[in-house]
Amino acid sequence: MSSITADSSSAAASRSALRGVLVAFASYAVFAFSDASIKILHGVIPSYQVAFIGALFGFAAVPFLKKREDEWLDMVRTSNRPLWLLRFVCGATGAICSVVAFTKLPMAEAFALLFLLPSFVTILSVIFLKEDVRWQRWTAVILGFVGVLIVLRPGFRELSIGHLCAAIGGLAAAISIVVNRALGSKEKRISLYGAGLFGTLIVSGLLMLSEVTMPTLTQWIFLASYGLLGACGSVLLLTAAQMAPANLVAPPQYSQMLWAIAFGYLLFNDSIDMPMAVGIVLIIFSGLLTLARERKRGTPLPAAVTGDTQAALATAEDHKAAGGA
Repeated sequence: MSSITADSSSAAASRSALRGVLVAFASYAVFAFSDASIKILHGVIPSYQVAFIGALFGFAAVPFLKKREDEWLDMVRTSNRPLWLLRFVCGATGAICSVVAFTKLPMAEAFALLFLLPSFVTILSVIFLKEDVRWQRWTAVILGFVGVLIVLRPGFRELSIGHLCAAIGGLAAAISIVVNRALGSKEKRISLYGAGLFGTLIVSGLLMLSEVTMPTLTQWIFLASYGLLGACGSVLLLTAAQMAPANLVAPPQYSQMLWAIAFGYLLFNDSIDMPMAVGIVLIIFSGLLTLARERKRGTPLPAAVTGDTQAALATAEDHKAAGGA
């Protein structure tokens, strides 16, 4: 009888994990549509204004991220104010830089640079968390940066502010992840989300004082799409993390590259040449290798709890580790 019960529990867990993976794929697709909404605006709205409006719509996710025992003021409460403020700044930096990157670059190229995030996390974890990183993860880091050099080909093609912003956006997200790890389970999920959301809202709002563009009705639709789909993606990713282990939820993030290539080809007349394709493959392989090593070592993967649409790139961890029991 006990073996039948164990088999039944195992089958139920497998079904839940499968549903979690499918929800993860759906969440990353939603994030990709959100990012495409930025590019459709063609830069006619200032990047900080886009980020500000996106953050406003990002509040739509709060009721779904808030636990029953949480209070609304927990969005600004924290167990470590300096680290919370660092996430506050990184949330704003990542959101604005991501908007610039998707505005200035082909979507696939922007994602290629943003997918350096696992490499940045490895480096920062060694420096600030004193993690023991062995040769396999350093190999992944090197492969990632080689892939970026192949994509960018410095000296052979003109680089733009979009490339710089994509790299800074990935770095800002990586710093947020290291902050999450430093805080551990002490910090509430809603507090981490609030730091990124309020950071984007306040910093972008201050930058807007110099210039504000009144969007047309069509532009408002895409701005709403950017913000609401980003919020929806965060909720779906949280749901996936509750249904499946982190090591299954994390890898589907790279499906965003397929969406980026499809959007680029169908909507924006983007093209990918062979060197760029090789670089993209190396970057993705680097990220997957890093995730595999962190799974083996039992390193917790970070939760997607920032108001930035690139929350997806932070992956999702187990529900208990994400929000503090």
